[in-house]
Amino acid sequence: MTQLSVNAPAIQWYPGHIAKAEKALNANLAKVDLVIEVRDARIPLATSHPRLQRWISGKQHLLVLNRVDMIPPPVRQAWTAWFRAQEQTCWWCDAKAGTGVKQLQQAAIRAGEALNARRAGRGMKPRPVRALMLGFPNVGKSALINRLVRQKVVDSARRAGVTRSLRWVRLGQDLDLLDAPGVLPPRLDDQQSALRLALCDDIGQAAYDNEAAALAFLQLLSLLEAQPAAGVAPGLLEKRYGIPLGALGGGGPDVEGWLAAAADRHTSGDSLRMATKVLDDFRCARLGAIALELPALALPS
Repeated sequence: MTQLSVNAPAIQWYPGHIAKAEKALNANLAKVDLVIEVRDARIPLATSHPRLQRWISGKQHLLVLNRVDMIPPPVRQAWTAWFRAQEQTCWWCDAKAGTGVKQLQQAAIRAGEALNARRAGRGMKPRPVRALMLGFPNVGKSALINRLVRQKVVDSARRAGVTRSLRWVRLGQDLDLLDAPGVLPPRLDDQQSALRLALCDDIGQAAYDNEAAALAFLQLLSLLEAQPAAGVAPGLLEKRYGIPLGALGGGGPDVEGWLAAAADRHTSGDSLRMATKVLDDFRCARLGAIALELPALALPS
């Protein structure tokens, strides 16, 4: 993946409610038949939990890439091929609009049919499949559950940390869903991935400095502009904010100079407000559909 060189304080976030929820999660794993893992389509690798294989441990697994509307179609196709090469099927969804939710539900029900076929072979009665909805904070798990149930049964908001405890939700006669709070590793050793979590708002805002994150985002945009599939239109920042991203003497982008100039123009010189505005514009797709990660095969060697 593209490496960034902007200096910023280390990003770490492991609040008490996540630690508590992870203990409860481990206690409930024995009851679960299927793990529905939800990742952010903009950063599919950064939102992959290192403990996932331990949690799956022989259970059926459905990989969901949510927010498909926020990445360009060629990136979706490239990731589909990338995961297929690793013998992994991915299900693309937009939980906000409902895109792909029916297909995901059908896949979960098929998993339940296979489960009950095995139970019948052992002389046991059929029952709903028990599925765990798992993923990093704010990747859209609760919104996806509400779409599956077709009503608001769990709280959902555009920020990390809304779900704080485990809860079972019945979906018809075929599926029971266990909604879990977002889970993070206790320590984020890969700070490149941690930064992408911050940019996509998939980690608590107390974990990072908005201005430092915005500077890193500006640098990343400059790097991704050379990758047409990523969706960064040439001159995007100038078109949106009226300020071109100039270069430093060493050839890299002058991100600090750009932020100061944009702040003078848009936020009365307040660079923190301008940084927050840029991040919010990306998170709300006002900058267009942009993928912050591309499959390894799509990047230059």
